[in-house]
Amino acid sequence: MTPMAPQGFSDPQTALMSIGGTSFYQLVREHAPQSLPQHQAASVDESYRHGTTVLALHYRDGVIMAGDRRATMGNLIAQRDLRKIEPADSHSGIAFAGTVGVATRMVALFQVELQHYEKIEGVALSLPAKVNRISVMMRGNLAQAMQGLAVVPLFAGWDHHEAAGRIFTFDITGSRSEKSDFGGAGSGSQFALSSLKKLYRPGLSRDEAARIAVESLVDAADDDTATGGPDAAGGRYPVVAAITEDGYAEIPEDELIALATPSSD
Repeated sequence: MTPMAPQGFSDPQTALMSIGGTSFYQLVREHAPQSLPQHQAASVDESYRHGTTVLALHYRDGVIMAGDRRATMGNLIAQRDLRKIEPADSHSGIAFAGTVGVATRMVALFQVELQHYEKIEGVALSLPAKVNRISVMMRGNLAQAMQGLAVVPLFAGWDHHEAAGRIFTFDITGSRSEKSDFGGAGSGSQFALSSLKKLYRPGLSRDEAARIAVESLVDAADDDTATGGPDAAGGRYPVVAAITEDGYAEIPEDELIALATPSSD
């Protein structure tokens, strides 16, 4: 599917031919900057939805990503089924915490950025190059972040050159850090990571890694009101995805129900 040009392009074909590069983000910056999240109005109040908590951890076959489903507006629960993790492409995933409206547009722009590069070059971006593109987008949103519309992404993927899963965290300036064990973002991440610190060990199986990811989100929800745990009554469970050499795959809900149910042993 050919990526749609953002609103504001007077001549999309001419714009595509004039960029002289492979970055869709740079194309939008030059020809339709009003379409970017950082050009939205920046009057910040509690009417903006905010999302937390997301985390990722290594396991023996790759990486597990997990995120709760709650979004808040001030002290109110604004949404109970928000997706904070999406596939960036076939072998990577991107998660976010922060201002939902800005974050979802940034995620969509990043997805198109990767599609655009692959269509132009005929090959996918390398994992380190994907990380660089996220950093560039984060720096472009810095002015908005300083006014309160902050987004903090969490990125994980399979590095074909290293034959391994990799996890990267970012701050609002675009500075990134690779995690050799686990990482997270959002107001509940400090509690989730404290839980992971006790539960994590190298060489976990997929089910073990997914189980402790869900358990860590439950621990975060116990201490952070902005984090939502599994909701059996409402049929809402965290989004949990595994990224391996075979690609990005979300764990089905029936498996999550079993993982989120305490063992009777």
